[in-house]
Amino acid sequence: MKRTFFIATALFFALSVFAQDGTAFKGKIVNDEYQIWIEMDFDAQAVIVPEQEIFGEVAGYLGAKRDPRKWIVTSVEMKNKTTARLEIVNDYGSEDLTATLTLNSDGTFTLKQLDGSTIKIAVNKKWVKLPKTLVFKRQDD
Repeated sequence: MKRTFFIATALFFALSVFAQDGTAFKGKIVNDEYQIWIEMDFDAQAVIVPEQEIFGEVAGYLGAKRDPRKWIVTSVEMKNKTTARLEIVNDYGSEDLTATLTLNSDGTFTLKQLDGSTIKIAVNKKWVKLPKTLVFKRQDD
C-alpha cells in the first residue's frame, strides 16, 4: 500500500513539473513591494503592450501600478529550462539593458539586471531606481 501511494505521488509530481515546463515563462508575475509586474509569453512571443500596440507582439513587458510607462522585452534567449536571458528597452527606446529571469525551485522568479541602464519607474513624480535583483511571484487569480 505504501509503495503504491509513493509511486502515485511521485507520478503526480513528475506530471506537474512536465506540464509546467511549457508554461513556466508565460503569464503574469508580480512584485508587491515595488508594485510592479511582468507580463510574459516567451514561447509564442505574442504579448501586446497595453496602450502601446504600435510595438506589435513582443515577448513581454514590465509594468508598474504607479507609472504608465513600460519596459519591453525585445528578445529572449532560453539558457535552460529555468533561466532566460532578456534584452529589455524602455518604451521611448532611450534606455536598454540585459537581464536574466530565473524560475526558482520554490516557484518564484528572480529578475537580475546584468548590463546597461537601470530600470526606473516614476512614483509621485520622482524617479525610483529598482534594485538590480528583484523577486516575483505568480499572480494569484
